[in-house]
Amino acid sequence: MNNKIIATAAFFGMTAIILGAFGAHALKAVLTIEQLSTFETGVKYQIYHALFLLFLGLNTQLQEKTKRIILNLTTTGVIFFSGSIYLLATDSFNSFNFKTIGFITPIGGLLLIVSWGILMWNFLKKKA
Repeated sequence: MNNKIIATAAFFGMTAIILGAFGAHALKAVLTIEQLSTFETGVKYQIYHALFLLFLGLNTQLQEKTKRIILNLTTTGVIFFSGSIYLLATDSFNSFNFKTIGFITPIGGLLLIVSWGILMWNFLKKKA
């Protein structure tokens, strides 16, 4: 399980760097400042959660079941939250109106919050 978590963390980290560079260089000329800022928000949250998953994968104090739940929530949350932000920020390039699926952004955010909450709860309930 730890290898899967760390591999997912590495994938999210790597793609966040790629997307950040793409946004800073290729998209800078075609997006408005507001759209670019929105895109960067997606990159930031993706990299934050790559680091979160790296911590999770290296942590030895949590049960495998808890790690699996947090991994699934975080992975889905990043895809929904950051993925929808990328699509919404670049909506002007597509014929499909991604604003119609914009409701998944807060769902993704909620999944990320829940994953952090589960981590917190598991450490709070541990006896010192």
